[in-house]
Amino acid sequence: MKTLWTPSSQFTLNSNMEEFRVWVNRQQKLNLSSYAELYEWSISDLSIFWKSIWDYFDILHSGSIAKVLDLQTGMIGSKWFTGTQVNYAEHLFRRKNNLHPAITFKNENEEVVNISWETFENETAKLAHYYRFIGLGKGSRIAAFLPNIPEAIIAFAACSSIGAIWTSCSPDFGTKSVVERFSQIEPDLLLVANGYQYNGKVFSKAADNEALIQELPTLKKVVSVRYHKELPAFEDSLTISWNDLPSTSNKLEFTRLDFNDPLWVLYSSGTTGLPKAITHSVGGTLLEHLKALVFHQNVQLGDPFFWFSTTGWMMWNYANAALLAGGNVVIYDGSPSFPNLNCLWDLADKTQLKHFGAGASFYISCMKAEIQLNRDLPLLESLGSTGSPLTPEAFNWIYKTIKEDLWLISLSGGTDICSGFVGGNPYEPVIEGEIQCRMLGVDLQAFNGNGNPVLGELGEMVIQQPMPSMPIYFWNDRENEKYHSSYFEMYPGIWRHGDWIKISDRGSVVIYGRSDSTLNRGGVRIGTSEVYNAVESLPFVKDSIVVCIDQENGNQQLILFVQAHTDLKAEEIASIKGALRTQYSPRHVPDLIEQAPEIPYTISGKKMETAVKAILSGNNKKKIAKDAMKNPDSLAFYQAWAAENHTQK
Repeated sequence: MKTLWTPSSQFTLNSNMEEFRVWVNRQQKLNLSSYAELYEWSISDLSIFWKSIWDYFDILHSGSIAKVLDLQTGMIGSKWFTGTQVNYAEHLFRRKNNLHPAITFKNENEEVVNISWETFENETAKLAHYYRFIGLGKGSRIAAFLPNIPEAIIAFAACSSIGAIWTSCSPDFGTKSVVERFSQIEPDLLLVANGYQYNGKVFSKAADNEALIQELPTLKKVVSVRYHKELPAFEDSLTISWNDLPSTSNKLEFTRLDFNDPLWVLYSSGTTGLPKAITHSVGGTLLEHLKALVFHQNVQLGDPFFWFSTTGWMMWNYANAALLAGGNVVIYDGSPSFPNLNCLWDLADKTQLKHFGAGASFYISCMKAEIQLNRDLPLLESLGSTGSPLTPEAFNWIYKTIKEDLWLISLSGGTDICSGFVGGNPYEPVIEGEIQCRMLGVDLQAFNGNGNPVLGELGEMVIQQPMPSMPIYFWNDRENEKYHSSYFEMYPGIWRHGDWIKISDRGSVVIYGRSDSTLNRGGVRIGTSEVYNAVESLPFVKDSIVVCIDQENGNQQLILFVQAHTDLKAEEIASIKGALRTQYSPRHVPDLIEQAPEIPYTISGKKMETAVKAILSGNNKKKIAKDAMKNPDSLAFYQAWAAENHTQK
């Protein structure tokens, strides 16, 4: 275990979490002196912990707290802060100021644009007035089919301010995929753009917008943003242009909702079935985002905070929550590699970022391309990674190439809670390949095969107690059937998340991949991340995917597909086997190593092991939704390979 960074005493003392620790000790008459002690206290009595979060942030509310946590129906259906009413957007504007921008925007073509808090608030008030003018309010559904542009953030803030329910997809989703999502909630209003740009190419969305409107009969109105000036504005009989929204002198007002009322609907990937419409509460999300962004990301007033995302990934919702801390949200629309992989690092330099975040695949791409920074990034304090496990090699590359004095926050959570289960803390060192901690208030354990919590051993990741930002329900999920089957079938009453993890005796965490993609060799379970760590460190390997196929004789066949820079040679295949054998074990060595032209990914950047396994196993019940994929044509190779090799037999 190699220590890559240790926080200075000054860094820890100046952190938001340290201020909270001191406050908790004073308020609760405690003597918590470390993160480990603070964490154990946070899960020992959830009502006390979350009431402390409520008090520390002085939550604006109506009513009075009848009960902090009502668990009468178990984890599903748990109620928080009953008797209170809150508004998420009200807290977005709570720390507005004239000293720092609210939103900073950049795309592939244009220069950096700063949007003041005053402009942000006025534009939000104007759109909220229009929402109310056409009859929208509490419980109305507002859907956005928009790129990652300021109008999307404004549209959400206005939606939240009137008590309506938000949902969004990015324009790189196929029309069928968007319809499958939005039609579930029957939206009242839709926001669209005339097009978007990616990798230097402009894509018109006129036909997709028209098709989407036809498929959503509940729409009362469509608001059209003319984002790309070289494309004509999108027009339809239901459409009003963003620029034609009536001006108003009305101030921004906030409709407070019951704490457990819905704030937004997010969606599961939907690559092997209809996307689950995961619904989160206004109050639970508010408390979780304040805790995560203020304590575990250390966002302070005016801090420029960036996380590369699209409006179709929960990290868009998470990153925008930096506004709750008075942060300056920096957004980018376009390809992270256009015109080259330095474009986001250039953005970090131009906007003097303090917090930079992206998917693990972005850092690995930069590492493999051997990019060199021509800038120092003196103000950059933290660098976040999520989406998939960050390899130990990438950990080392970041400290060698990006910056030595850097708090590397490896974050893992999901759409399920719109936040993280595990992440960073400003007290502990960063260890190669490890996530620093379980986040406050998250009773996370690794369960062994007997369903008992273990340390230092591989196990199923479970959450033993509820979190406020757990789904309140899945939309249209009768009797919570999908909700229950998604998390609670393996361990009754305990959330099984589906990740394969190891928790150290120091409290750090390593994630080894999805447990439903776990590789089983002779009864020994292997995490996919171990295979990727070894294979993708080899210079001739561009990418890889590994699956384990059950055979009729009861054995398992481990198959590794490698995307290489050139044709795989016999000695390179031998190098792959040698790396797996020496770095891990003989069990990690595949039965077959095949070259593939491309590795399939979801739009959010996750390898599709489950889909490839279904194809190779001849499982036709799992219909793969190609509209939810980044590169749907990549599946043709695996289908042809399965047919030729008869792997299902």
